[in-house]
Amino acid sequence: MGRGGLRIALVAHDHKKADLLEWCRAHRDFLATCELVATGTTGQMVGEALGLEVERLRSGPLGGDLEIGAQIAEGRIDLLLFFWDPLEPQPHDPDVKALLRVAVVWHVPTACELATADLVITSPLLSERRHRVLDEESARRRDDRPISR
Repeated sequence: MGRGGLRIALVAHDHKKADLLEWCRAHRDFLATCELVATGTTGQMVGEALGLEVERLRSGPLGGDLEIGAQIAEGRIDLLLFFWDPLEPQPHDPDVKALLRVAVVWHVPTACELATADLVITSPLLSERRHRVLDEESARRRDDRPISR
């Protein structure tokens, strides 16, 4: 598989939605080859602006971040673009942290801003998925390793 055909999750906090939309416009041709899933408002914004089909979940504060996290744990997300706002307090901050944590646990490449998003989608490693942990037993073994000092 080439870089296309990936399932990409899109999430952006209010003050970062313009950044994500700018990035999506610049990479529309690439995104058109992918399956897109997004939290509510972000999905509507991207779908309408780019004319792409986007599976819309709930808004982040209403459980959308958790829905994407569940899809990551199920092995259904290949890339997470999560443009979160580190300078703005979020009422659903535990959900934000949970989403970032599950992406790391399951080795899903995650970009939180424009430059990293560019680097990730241009990497030849993106299509290899060689770092993914796709079963719970592997994840447990990873967590049970002794800490070396």
